[in-house]
Amino acid sequence: MTQTATPDLGWGGIARLGLVQAALGAIVVLTTSTLNRVMVVELALPALLPGVLVALHYLVQVARPRMGHGSDVGGRRTPWILGGMAVLGTGGALAALATVWMAEQPAQGIALAVVAFALVGLGVSASGTSLLVLLAKRVAPARRAPAATIVWMMMIVGFAMTAGVAGKLLDPYSPERLLAVSTGVSVLAVALAALALYRLEGPATSVASSAEAAATAPPAFRAALSQVWNEPAARQFTLFVFISMLAYSAQDLILEPFAGTVFGYTPGASTQLSGVQHGGVLLGMVIVALAGSGAISRLLGRGGARLGSLKVWSVGGCLASALALMGLVMAGLTGPGWPLATTVFLLGAANGAFSIAAIGSMMQLAGEGRERREGVRMGLWGAAQAVAFGLGGLVGTAASDLARWLIASPGSAYAAVFFFEALLFLVSAWLASRIGTTQATPIQQKTARTLEARIQTRGEQWSPPLQQGGTP
Repeated sequence: MTQTATPDLGWGGIARLGLVQAALGAIVVLTTSTLNRVMVVELALPALLPGVLVALHYLVQVARPRMGHGSDVGGRRTPWILGGMAVLGTGGALAALATVWMAEQPAQGIALAVVAFALVGLGVSASGTSLLVLLAKRVAPARRAPAATIVWMMMIVGFAMTAGVAGKLLDPYSPERLLAVSTGVSVLAVALAALALYRLEGPATSVASSAEAAATAPPAFRAALSQVWNEPAARQFTLFVFISMLAYSAQDLILEPFAGTVFGYTPGASTQLSGVQHGGVLLGMVIVALAGSGAISRLLGRGGARLGSLKVWSVGGCLASALALMGLVMAGLTGPGWPLATTVFLLGAANGAFSIAAIGSMMQLAGEGRERREGVRMGLWGAAQAVAFGLGGLVGTAASDLARWLIASPGSAYAAVFFFEALLFLVSAWLASRIGTTQATPIQQKTARTLEARIQTRGEQWSPPLQQGGTP
């Protein structure tokens, strides 16, 4: 058989994958935000309940590496994306049904909600992981940062549109409206994803010979995961994703309380402050996208050549995030009079820059090391991100409560927490600077694959030689 080359995705194909991400986000935002509010406000249930359910949907995402391995074995990502969207849509509809059921039979409703949120997490794991792998394999290197920006911005648009439209349809609230709107969003999101993916990926790639097929065929999941974890670049990047996303998410739940407690912001004003931060995030994403496409480098000439490096933006974004958090430390110590909105905007811009650079680096590193392990690598990093997000809110709020108990001044207590988060970003910058991208040459890779096939036919255990930089 001959190798079948698949063309790189153009901007239209990237936008179609962005629609899938927007559809995914539409279901998630209703499940993790709207339903939580209904449980606490309309049903007067403890706030701990939705908190545990959201944490559960993050926890089950440790299954991401297994989902990625499944798509590696099949060679195609579309079935996993669509299957994941179907599971996600089912989970979203069941979560709404469970919320309605809680009003009459709380125990049964909560039990169903546990199943529903677990399905949401599994659906996100299957669809989100395979979508990123498809982007990594089919987007040219020069387009990876802009592609990541487009996909994530479309997801944010999906969040905003769904929240706005669903909010209007839910008013005045009734259990029947909640169930109809949530189910309708799930059905429309799955249909949109199916249309966007139609004939986008193409058939699975065939290989040149039976020996090469034996060399590149993925092993059992545990062996594949062990192989990926033993790759220095993959392991270092996993730690970077976990620490940086822990720092990123830890300030999410305490920023608005900080503004209200120390600066006297009203709920409306603190919500606007959150909007200022998101505006900064979008700006940071756009800047990295332009730099990654070469637009800034061409504008600045030879002096701006390094600005297209995703590694530079990952390190620089983490350092800038740490610096902005030190600004919040000063805000806590100084109190009213400090330019809080400007500081928060700069924090958002730094967060946006490093997060898009990290996603672009994911797409770059996913194809390095052993072949046909892209899904396992992307799943491993996705799992690290999910666990970090699940812990981030808990760590941030718990740290702020502890600091306020130990420190009499609320401003100083919040400053201590922001200082801790700044240290996490400094560690993240150090980890990002150490991530190597050296890989074996094509000749070395071909020789290794041939040797692996010969050893496997003899029933011996294959142990790959270490190449320069430690990547097998």
